[in-house]
Amino acid sequence: MKNLTLAASLLALTAFTLPFPPVARTPAFAPDPNTTDEQPVDNKLVIYQMLPRLFGNKVALNKTYGTIQENGCGKFNDISDVALAKIKELGVSHVWYTGVIEHATMTAYPAAHLPADDADVVKGRAGSPYAIRDYYNVDPDLATSPQTRMAEFEALVKRTHAHELKVIIDFIPNHVARSYKSTSKPAGVIDLGAQDDHTKAFAPNNNFYYVPGQPFVVPAGYQPLGPLPAPREDGKYYELPAKATGNDVFSAAPSV
Repeated sequence: MKNLTLAASLLALTAFTLPFPPVARTPAFAPDPNTTDEQPVDNKLVIYQMLPRLFGNKVALNKTYGTIQENGCGKFNDISDVALAKIKELGVSHVWYTGVIEHATMTAYPAAHLPADDADVVKGRAGSPYAIRDYYNVDPDLATSPQTRMAEFEALVKRTHAHELKVIIDFIPNHVARSYKSTSKPAGVIDLGAQDDHTKAFAPNNNFYYVPGQPFVVPAGYQPLGPLPAPREDGKYYELPAKATGNDVFSAAPSV
């Protein structure tokens, strides 16, 4: 009898201590098939724009109508590894070097066979960086040695890439300086306008729009350097026929 009582007690205890069967639980949120374990990567573009002629210029004179010797000018070489490292620390992905391509200017570089442009068709002593004079070279103002200016620019591009930064420059495909003439174009390349039909205001194969039969007239009262004399300034510029201006004015005598 005692054995039966003990056995019953053990069975009761055993039954009491058996684990409860697992209960299926519904997750609070169903898994989203569109989710991923991939770590996000920030591909945002951050562009740092600079004018090299200003960025590296250490001359603070800022003389009105001053020459490059008086007011100074930043150079490609001034954009150093230290400067690029600091730009990279800002989270920048691209550096936009503005005003790099060779453009019309009142500054001559005889050693590089680059004469000054006629001041009557140049904006300011340094010229507009968007009045391209030669698509195949860079601005001599920005080089310590104008004769090797392209090599200095290529070195800047290499330095920039070494800091994991990409390079942007302006191309400016829709207008050039009136004095456009490439001295650096590859063999076989024909200068803009060299084969244009000057008898037509527009022709599909022309590079420029023209005012046929009419010579260009310098805007009346234009003073390139204010009261100062400017290189070759005489109120005249030979261009026959006159080209339409960059602001779509089909006139041989555009205004300033």
